[in-house]
Amino acid sequence: MKHAETVTFGGSGLDRFAHLRGDAQGLSKAKQCAGTTAILLWRGKPLVHAEDRGTLVRLPMDHVVLKEAISEPIYLGRENSGDCFAYDISNWTPDALDSDALDSFLDRSEQHHPLLDAGQVFCELRGIMPELSARDAELAATAKAVFGWHRSHRFCALCGEQSVMAMAGWQRDCPSCGGHHFPRTDPVVIMLITRGNNVLMGRSPGWPEGMYSLLAGFVEPGETLEAAVRREVVEEANIKVGDVEYVASQPWAFPSSLMFGCRGEALSEEITVDPAELEDAMWVSREEMMQAFAGQHPVLKPARKGAIAHFLLRNWLADRID
Repeated sequence: MKHAETVTFGGSGLDRFAHLRGDAQGLSKAKQCAGTTAILLWRGKPLVHAEDRGTLVRLPMDHVVLKEAISEPIYLGRENSGDCFAYDISNWTPDALDSDALDSFLDRSEQHHPLLDAGQVFCELRGIMPELSARDAELAATAKAVFGWHRSHRFCALCGEQSVMAMAGWQRDCPSCGGHHFPRTDPVVIMLITRGNNVLMGRSPGWPEGMYSLLAGFVEPGETLEAAVRREVVEEANIKVGDVEYVASQPWAFPSSLMFGCRGEALSEEITVDPAELEDAMWVSREEMMQAFAGQHPVLKPARKGAIAHFLLRNWLADRID
């Protein structure tokens, strides 16, 4: 698709400069270069400018707050201005922390660290993703996903002993058995299923009122993307799907998925929802979807900006999926 890499978290052209990851001397020199910067995360939330939440804060490598990092930094790659590292200070606990806000569907709370400037705050990535530049979105999503992998894969899957970070954050090694482990990415299909002038939409239990999205599901071992699309749609809505085409992909750091956006033609129309999978599903006409995108539909809210569902629906409405 012509516009495939305009989806959020994709297409920034970051040079990940992967050969530097195993070069301890080169990494040490990079950290000391004047143009090298650091981005900062706290519990998966990137540090941004409060007045412009669409811009990541880039800190100098000698900033005092970086001493609170819970581990060695992750090397993200090389920008025009210099190398970029990511640090995690998740052990810090803000005063008057609102734990309920952190656990909400969309965390709108902001946290400010006392060692940082007043205009620098941690914000939930879901809430700011439409405002981020392609480069800042890729850096934030990469850092969030890799730090999340380190938190959930501390122990060796081969022998059970604790492993250690290696290769500038892109590997974990087991000192006990010598095993090597690498960041995990889970393939997920998300599908624009149409029948005539209508598109299939569904909602999961617990979603905000009026929120619907395209159907999605994990790809199983030994399964093609096309087969996964057909299986998931049948399982969730009992709709049979014929031809399936790949459209675009999106790294989705919640926590570590790669979304494969596909389109498919429905062969049947009557919906039977599996309540274990969905709370509701329905066919939505192109005209109704245009109303929703304009914020004028009485029930349906538009898909969340920045998500690949929004990207697929927007391009479907514009007849740009080819």
